[in-house]
Amino acid sequence: MRVGHDVLAAAAGLAAGGRVVGPAPRAAGPAERGGQDRLVPGGRRHDERPGPAGWEKTGPSPVDRSKPGTKHGLLVDGRGRVPLAVVFDGANRPDVEQLVPLVDAVPPVRGKAGRPRRRFDRVQADRGFDSEANRQAVRDRGGDPVIAKRRTPHGSGLGKYRWVVERAESWLHQNRRLKVRYDRRDDLHEAFLALACALICLNCLEDPFC
Repeated sequence: MRVGHDVLAAAAGLAAGGRVVGPAPRAAGPAERGGQDRLVPGGRRHDERPGPAGWEKTGPSPVDRSKPGTKHGLLVDGRGRVPLAVVFDGANRPDVEQLVPLVDAVPPVRGKAGRPRRRFDRVQADRGFDSEANRQAVRDRGGDPVIAKRRTPHGSGLGKYRWVVERAESWLHQNRRLKVRYDRRDDLHEAFLALACALICLNCLEDPFC
C-alpha cells in the first residue's frame, strides 16, 4: 500500500489517521566501505569504433550522392576481348592514379617462342588518365602513350579505338555483385573481379566473333 508518495507499508501497520504506527525497526547505519559506491567514467564507451577490416578501397562516390563505392580500372588487349588487368579503388580516387598500377599488373603473356611478353607497343587511354607522369611511366615500360589531353576538342579519332574498353567494362558490370558492391572485404571483391574476367575470356574463346 502506498503512503504519501514514496513509502510502502503493510495495511496492519497503519493507524486510523492513515500514518505509519511506531518507529522504524532500526535507524539506518552508515554506508559500508570497501566497495565502489559512486559512478565512474565509462572510459571509451562513446568513442567511435573502427569499421570492419577490408573496407580500405571504398570512398564516397561523386556521382551517387556520396554513397560509399568502388571504382574499377580495366586494361584490355587491342581488340577488347581479353581483360589483361583490373584494379579497383575508392570511388573518390581520380582515374589518373590507376594507369601505372594497371600496366604493372599485367602478367607475362605467352605467344611466340621466346620470353613471355610484358611490354606494349602502344597504350591508349582517355582524358581521365592525362598526365605527363603517366606518359613517362608508359615510355619507361617500353610503350608509346596515346592519351587524350584535357581541354582539347573531341573528335580526334581516339574514341573509335577505345570503345572496346567500354564494351569490356559493360561485360564486367553485367555482374550485379560488381556493379553494386555488396562485399565488405576487399579480398572477396577482388576475387569476384578475377572470376568475372575469367568468364569474359571463356566466352570469347567459345565465340570467335566476340
